[in-house]
Amino acid sequence: MALTRKFRETLQARAQRDTKFRHALLAEAVNELLGGDLAAGKALLRDYMNATLGFERLAVETGKSTKSLQRMLGASGNPTAENLNAILKVLQECEEVQFRIRIDGTAA
Repeated sequence: MALTRKFRETLQARAQRDTKFRHALLAEAVNELLGGDLAAGKALLRDYMNATLGFERLAVETGKSTKSLQRMLGASGNPTAENLNAILKVLQECEEVQFRIRIDGTAA
């Protein structure tokens, strides 16, 4: 389902004014990636990027081209673990957060 322009503008405005919302969006993207849903994780990262620092700044910070980053996080993109790690490292630094993995429950 394609996002409407109005929804994107609303998402961007909220992300710019609400740090908790921005962090939750980023956390959900990482959770989806770790949970194995690459498509959802990439879509959330793409939304996060468009609402926050943008692909141009990410390109400068990662040393990758803007087009390459957009393709990686596109619907048919297939980013390597190394590229995802580079992206997430930059986002952690920009947001001044640190990702931690917490294991809930017990193994059967």
